[in-house]
Amino acid sequence: MLQIHIRTVILYLALIVAVRLLGKRQIGQMEPTEFVITMLLANLVTLPLEDPDFPLLYGLGPLAVVVLGELLFSLLTLKSVRVRKLFCSKPVILMENGRICEKAMRRNRINLDELTMHLREKGVYDLETVKFAILETNGQLSTLLYARHEPPSAKAANVHVKDTELPITLISDGRILEENLLLAGKDRPWLERELEQRGCGAKQVLLLTRAADGKLYFMKKEKP
Repeated sequence: MLQIHIRTVILYLALIVAVRLLGKRQIGQMEPTEFVITMLLANLVTLPLEDPDFPLLYGLGPLAVVVLGELLFSLLTLKSVRVRKLFCSKPVILMENGRICEKAMRRNRINLDELTMHLREKGVYDLETVKFAILETNGQLSTLLYARHEPPSAKAANVHVKDTELPITLISDGRILEENLLLAGKDRPWLERELEQRGCGAKQVLLLTRAADGKLYFMKKEKP
């Protein structure tokens, strides 16, 4: 039993390392080749887990080969446009200048219900507002609306706005982040005064952040 647990931990760590090496896209929207690699990695570690007599290296070896091969393949697709088009395909225009491209729809086996569903996911309910609808290589749909239907931007409205800044987390799950406190230009006495006004200590705080304009977001932990 102990041997099985040790093998499980080793294979788990090996998979984590493999996914980290392959990049974040492996856990986001995947292209066909990436989906195949992910499924293959999962199957490679299944055999050593199911059969204790199966040598562990027989699982780790192919795992390393697949990861190395995928890294080399990714480098090749990065350098070669032809290889990238061959294995990763290319974006397909499903709507052009407001018209549905029927041939492209049939070629990619997408029906009208699927097209309108993906448009609704983008917040588009009127097809007449769509100038271009593009099916990306990861299966997502990108849309470009006619200019008259686009929401006005600050630039178009000639409005000057400040750039958005990320808020700084000061307390996370009861733990004070000292580095972030210094980054925000604050100190412990200031933090203690803010907590005192809210009637709690740092250990009782789930999340406390400070925006660039000084606004605080405070969330207290729920009572167990």
